[in-house]
Amino acid sequence: MSPWRKTVIFLSIMGPGIITANIDNDASGITTYSVAGARFGYALLWTLIPTTVALVVIQEMVARMGAVTGKGLSDLIREHYGVRSTFFMMTVLFIANFGTTVANFAGWAASMQIIGLSKYLMVPLGALVIWILVVKGSYRSVERILLVACLLYFGYVLSGFMAKPQWSAVFKSTFMPQLQWNSEYIILSIAIIGTTITPWMQFYLQSSIAEKGITKEEYKASRLDVFIGCSITDIVSFFIIVTCATTLFPFGIRIHDASEAAIALKPLAGQYAFLIFAFSLANAALLGAIIVPLATSYYICEAMGWERGVNKTFKEAPQFMGIYTFMIVTASLVILIPGAPLVFLMVLSSILNGLLLPFVLIYALSLVNNKKIMGDYVNPKFYNVISWGTVGAITVLALFFVIAVFFPVGA
Repeated sequence: MSPWRKTVIFLSIMGPGIITANIDNDASGITTYSVAGARFGYALLWTLIPTTVALVVIQEMVARMGAVTGKGLSDLIREHYGVRSTFFMMTVLFIANFGTTVANFAGWAASMQIIGLSKYLMVPLGALVIWILVVKGSYRSVERILLVACLLYFGYVLSGFMAKPQWSAVFKSTFMPQLQWNSEYIILSIAIIGTTITPWMQFYLQSSIAEKGITKEEYKASRLDVFIGCSITDIVSFFIIVTCATTLFPFGIRIHDASEAAIALKPLAGQYAFLIFAFSLANAALLGAIIVPLATSYYICEAMGWERGVNKTFKEAPQFMGIYTFMIVTASLVILIPGAPLVFLMVLSSILNGLLLPFVLIYALSLVNNKKIMGDYVNPKFYNVISWGTVGAITVLALFFVIAVFFPVGA
């Protein structure tokens, strides 16, 4: 096959892998990376290397299942493990994803407020725009818009260079771990991994590949899409940490969310760095507010055997569009309630995602190794070693996260 034809095939397949991985850098993810850089400088950069390896392994496996079976992950879990276990998992995922959606709308509201716009205007407007985009659009049009929006993540790369870091110290910390034994360091280390590899990603990626109609014959191009997406998302994460580590950490500036990071950058890194960081946060928050509810609609409808898909109308797939609408409307209303427990919802979401992820990955691994389902596309032995090692590590980290939250180690 000629290089030109390979390029054409890739461009037609490109989308699910890049979108899924990049939009994992939503408002919650950006907050985690910003706090990590401001609190510990470059010391946590090393976590991105094992995280990227694990992300590539898991996303490749899930994408392969979508291409080979033409079905979403919820579909396969229901067919092979029954409705009861699927329903329990969907319920927990729904609660976790609702908290994540609230976090994204909170990020959107905060980014609008720091540039002088009222959240009481911009949150309903943002919710309306993303609702129309999905409910009235087609899969192809939504995908194109999301791919263009993914380019705006490179604003964080620009802000990283504008911060003028000490690159020798950056690379030293990236490749030489600086371990610290205190609860905040442990929690942030685990949070970086947990915010990069989430349960909803696995369901959305496989569902979007199935809906796009990617087959096993086109899988090599889809795999490249996954590799590129995973690489880009952690490059962006790297520069968010570098920006905050360079500008905030030396001055001991403590922040609690990404909007505070943007505000703090203004006097330290200049007006342009501040605006880039703020607009990039707004972009990431809106994209997260689109994809997480969409992923929720996919996996619940797959689990229940209901019609689903962005290409469907409200009349053709009322449950799919109804769930998406409910999450968008309810999450945006929560943001507008004075004194709403936003922090509680975000923390609950993180804990539920962390605890549920090992179960999702165990289901995925058992399915991808089932010859009746995958045929010749089951995992090779060396791949299973990496995959099960990843699951084991994430399980241990999830347990450490819970222990560190409830039984803090010395500061």
